[in-house]
Amino acid sequence: AVLWYRLAHRLYLKKRYFAARMISQCTARRTGIEIHPGAKIGKGFFIDHGHGVVIGETAEIGDNVTLYQGVTLGGTGKEHGKRHPTIGNNVMMAPDCIIYVRNHESSRLDIPMCEQGSTEERPVVIGNDVWIGGRVIILPGVKIGNGAIIGAGSVVTKDVSEYDVVAGNPARVIKNRKSS
Repeated sequence: AVLWYRLAHRLYLKKRYFAARMISQCTARRTGIEIHPGAKIGKGFFIDHGHGVVIGETAEIGDNVTLYQGVTLGGTGKEHGKRHPTIGNNVMMAPDCIIYVRNHESSRLDIPMCEQGSTEERPVVIGNDVWIGGRVIILPGVKIGNGAIIGAGSVVTKDVSEYDVVAGNPARVIKNRKSS
């Protein structure tokens, strides 16, 4: 899937959108991994057991990032502008993580909200060297600092500082690894 993405991305950059989308859609049908050809993905990108992975058009992924099955780097609607998350280098996202970019999408979930009602684009930014456990949900506009660890099953509604370890629903700081 990543190999086909690289080809589709080159076509996308040459403004051959139809061919690029055709390759990405055929790849999605064959592999169960949907990567929009407009996404920017760095070196050393790896998808392990990738069925159900979705990466949107304006997503930016750094070097040496690993995603597991079911990870969604999603936005909603077809508005222009930054609609998908930015992920730094050396990030690992365990299975079934979901990152939302617009608040109205989270209104379908039975979880705590942040500033409900706003529909403006609020991309999530994830720093370098971050580990995100399975079934984590990150709501719009949240920034995850470098070296942070997000425990499995957490719902992140607020920014996470560098080297914080957070868990729970809503996610709370358990400790800071730098001060320990």
